[in-house]
Amino acid sequence: MNITLHSIGDGVICTDREGRVTLLNRIAETLTGYSQAEANGKPLVSVFQIVNERTREPLENPVQKVVQTGLISGLANHTLLISASGAEYVIEDSAAPILSTGNEVIGVVLVFRDITDKRQIEAERLKTQKLESMAILAGGIAHDFNNYLTAIMGNLSLAKVDAPPGDPVIPWLEKMENASLQAKGLTQQLLTFSRGGEPVKKVVSLAETLQNTISFSLRGSNVVSNMEIDDNLPPVEVDEGQIGQVVHNLILNANQAMPDGGVIHVRLTAEALPGLNSLKLPAGDYLRLTIADQGCGIPREHVSKIFDPYFTTKSEGSGLGLTAAYAIIKKHQGSLSVTSTPGKGTRFHVHLPVSRGAEQRRVSVDPAIASGKGRVLLMDDEYFIRDMAQLMISKLGYHISVVENGHQACNVYQKSLDNGTPFDIVILDLTIPGGMGGRETLAQLKQIDPEVKAVVSSGYSNDPIMANFIEYGFVDIVTKPYSLEDMSRVLQRVTRLQSATCA
Repeated sequence: MNITLHSIGDGVICTDREGRVTLLNRIAETLTGYSQAEANGKPLVSVFQIVNERTREPLENPVQKVVQTGLISGLANHTLLISASGAEYVIEDSAAPILSTGNEVIGVVLVFRDITDKRQIEAERLKTQKLESMAILAGGIAHDFNNYLTAIMGNLSLAKVDAPPGDPVIPWLEKMENASLQAKGLTQQLLTFSRGGEPVKKVVSLAETLQNTISFSLRGSNVVSNMEIDDNLPPVEVDEGQIGQVVHNLILNANQAMPDGGVIHVRLTAEALPGLNSLKLPAGDYLRLTIADQGCGIPREHVSKIFDPYFTTKSEGSGLGLTAAYAIIKKHQGSLSVTSTPGKGTRFHVHLPVSRGAEQRRVSVDPAIASGKGRVLLMDDEYFIRDMAQLMISKLGYHISVVENGHQACNVYQKSLDNGTPFDIVILDLTIPGGMGGRETLAQLKQIDPEVKAVVSSGYSNDPIMANFIEYGFVDIVTKPYSLEDMSRVLQRVTRLQSATCA
């Protein structure tokens, strides 16, 4: 029997009727921290120390219960075994009586297993499920909020254009527009939290993104920032909302590292990396962003773990902020690294590649609002967006028709072809609740006219179609919420694309 007990994969402890230890197998020795020789003859409670995981209160000795009842007994949930070394294990077990030939209880055998890893896996699975549910909720909220912001920002753009030069209302309109952009940033954070899809990239000035995000992130804090940004830095092609979220997370981390206040040093510069570099990035030109705090630093044993999911040394938070930041930078073909000295602070380093193609695309479209000509068909299920877009696109000089679903879009497009007045550009909302959305509508439009020029529009800016619109047959994107300037640039690009195709 002893050979069998020593060979099984669970911990086994045997006691006599008085609860004194008579046997520990190898697993029990490992988990309790006592050898057979050390434990032999000792009371079980001094070797098998168990407490409630939540309250830390000692739990009832299982031997006493088995001896009293003569029945098999299991431990309660949330049982924590504390070993001689102080290590803690979440365990589950059962205790059974050892009977004599006369069916008298002469001892107890306790069988238990370490379920710490199992519990952690289960906890992470539950976290993942909760995050997925919250991600769906966040995406839905962001979509609806972006629809309303589209109407707000669009109408503000129109009001600014119609206001006479020098009108005192213009500064107020600009403040409202800036506030709307901040609200747009919040929805981008919700979409980033949902962590779906690839980045929807556009050419941006990283310096401007930094200044806006840091100012917003430190509002109301006793921490200030000191920014050093080199002049004439090249643009980068990034998802501005996602990169803003990275900066926000890093600034928030630095802010929390200095609860008594301090200075966050921010440095943005250009850097050329050679072919062989410690970051394992391809050779080329990069922008290097360094965010340094004056906090207590990160213990050496934690530095390698800070980007792991759910790892956190804080009493609050999910431990996902740096994980999300790391994933976002990787998706941008960049690098996020950290250096820290305990007692002297922490430095995060972000490298983002500079794209020559991005620079070329940047100068290919006029930055100012420009008028154009052509016929535009816009599909959107929200009436307030259709009304605003009709005014906006008409203001830009185009003839526009609006519809609310895919079937109407196909019918109107077919009639325009039959009448000899085809549409030059079609703008399709990606998501139509209960109806045919942009992707399905485009598939039918291509059957009507294989040369259709379609632009995809959505408040779900992290949808895979938005990130890879060309692969899905679209020629461009306009992400909600959009302004008059945004719409002007998109229409310019598509018009120029048409001209190049015709030539």
